[in-house]
Amino acid sequence: MFQPQQHPARDAHDTFYLSDPNESLIFAEDYVERVKTVHSNGGFGSQGYCYKWSLHEAQKNLLRTHTTAVSARMLYQLAQEKVFKPVKYFSIDRVFRNETLDATHLAEFHQVEGVIADYDLTLGDLIGVLYQFFRKLGITKLNFKPAYNPYTEPSMEIFCYHEGLEKWIEVGNSGVFRPEMLLPMGLPEKVNVIAWGLSLERPTMIKYGYNNIRDLVGPKVNLQMVNDNGICRLDKWQQIECFVITS
Repeated sequence: MFQPQQHPARDAHDTFYLSDPNESLIFAEDYVERVKTVHSNGGFGSQGYCYKWSLHEAQKNLLRTHTTAVSARMLYQLAQEKVFKPVKYFSIDRVFRNETLDATHLAEFHQVEGVIADYDLTLGDLIGVLYQFFRKLGITKLNFKPAYNPYTEPSMEIFCYHEGLEKWIEVGNSGVFRPEMLLPMGLPEKVNVIAWGLSLERPTMIKYGYNNIRDLVGPKVNLQMVNDNGICRLDKWQQIECFVITS
């Protein structure tokens, strides 16, 4: 992920560690060495982070804090193919954060992840995909804000306007993956990867007029409301060329 191991940015993600098993021990040794090198000494035109990368730190197990870690694993598998083929990966999975609970925050929620890998993709392609994605949900009030992510450059936070709360709320993050993340995997140099990670619950709040995320997820959810409202119904199946990532 090209996220420095001792950087304060990790504090927002590395939250719930596992005690048993407390480590992962299965790594591709050549890939580990390339990651270690680009972090510690740089490479591919980058100076890296200039610190001593620790395998022990990388082996620690924690509850998944974002589905981008799953996307990174799929991109590594893609890089092992003899001939690169443009792909689109999508996933919906539960993630866990050490958050202060309020109307828009929970300690666990669902993240919708999208990744597109192809030659010469740009930030404009990413913005266009996101506009289309939300338009199909019936959400048209959309704004983007420049942001910092260790593993994407440029990066954007995604905001939608919530009519009930009468304010813009963040619904996701996005960006173009950095070469320091992609090239150690073995992907071709001219391949760019655009990606986004969205909260499933917050767009649902906006679309269906809920002012508190705890009305959708958690022990106080009204089960009769769930029974009476078919929020998502799929009447027809259409074959599409994509992969669905699950864990």
